[in-house]
Amino acid sequence: MLTTIIYRSHICKNVPFESVMDMVAAAKLRNDQADVTGILLFNGTHFLQLIEGPEESVLKIYQHICQDERHCNIVELLCDHGPTRRFGKTGMELFDLREHDSERVLQTVLDKGTSKYQLIYNDRALKFLRTFVSATEKENYFEIPPADSWVFIPDEGESHTNLAAPDNTADCCFAFQPMVDPFAQEIISTEALLRTPGGGSPEIYFAGLTGNELYQADLNSKKVAFAMASALKLGKHSVSVNLLPMALVMIPDAVNFLLREIQINGLVPEQVTIEFTECEVISRIDEFTDAVRQLKSAGINVAIDHFGAGFGGLLLLAQFQPDRIKINRELIKDVHKSGPRQAIIQAIIKCCASLEIAISAVGVEKPEEWMWLESAGITHFQGNLFASARLSGVAAVAWPERKADL
Repeated sequence: MLTTIIYRSHICKNVPFESVMDMVAAAKLRNDQADVTGILLFNGTHFLQLIEGPEESVLKIYQHICQDERHCNIVELLCDHGPTRRFGKTGMELFDLREHDSERVLQTVLDKGTSKYQLIYNDRALKFLRTFVSATEKENYFEIPPADSWVFIPDEGESHTNLAAPDNTADCCFAFQPMVDPFAQEIISTEALLRTPGGGSPEIYFAGLTGNELYQADLNSKKVAFAMASALKLGKHSVSVNLLPMALVMIPDAVNFLLREIQINGLVPEQVTIEFTECEVISRIDEFTDAVRQLKSAGINVAIDHFGAGFGGLLLLAQFQPDRIKINRELIKDVHKSGPRQAIIQAIIKCCASLEIAISAVGVEKPEEWMWLESAGITHFQGNLFASARLSGVAAVAWPERKADL
């Protein structure tokens, strides 16, 4: 299967251009042996390379490229398949953009093509090359320092002592995880995550439940969540709980139930955020939207959790505007290396900025993920990099500190 990979990267500091020329010469020999062809563009700071050939060979060479210490911040922009090669006669050719007019470079690249019809008209790969040459996306080429540039130091003064479930007869428990602003060293809110009494997942808790029985169990669990949040003495921190969207539709008086439990446990509506996930289809959107209006009228904040992971996220944004969206872990994972994920997240950020909706990233596990997201404009984070979810309590937050500042 003919495979094409396009990636972008930064040349590392103190790497001389002669080393780049040596790299190209070695790559040409290696590519010729592997039946891989390609084009390499260089603008003095960034590389953009297209490589094509048999899938196994291309993937093997790309892995080798990713391990080369002469460049960093490697972002895969495209991995695709096609019937013919675009550049079938060159193992690797370098174009130094500092020495050529942009239009002349593009024409020269076109002249190297072996499938000129596709390249001239509507070839997606050529569009990446054209964008790189014209530098229209250069502001999004974030330079992320190595992961070991930071250390994460737990702040024991922010931790809360463990507590037993407030009701020994309760059939559920909750683990709590903070959302933080790392640079401000501030806890923004604390999320109550549904667990079984033994710490099992929500899937285990809901196993065997269907229909209204499922929605009633989910709604009833919020009694335990609010009671535990109150016992944790979280102060003025916002407390968020997840709720299946259709619980508001299928269970009569669900909004008033939530308001009563908030009041009973000494919380105030403005302190509480109800998070809806995209994990199920909302079949009665008008009734759901009306229930959301009731929540917001009472002062409760509303968020869309795991945005981008399920059904109807954009529909929910169009139907009602939440106070916050939380980007799903599957979009966050290795975002620093993925061009498609970066483009999607940047689009989400732009949309939320236009609608004045707060945005946070969930499931952040790697320093590089956090650094890229911070560079893109996100400041609120939730994930094991900063604090894991703790059953019946809140873990100490590990705040980032630059090694150079220690």
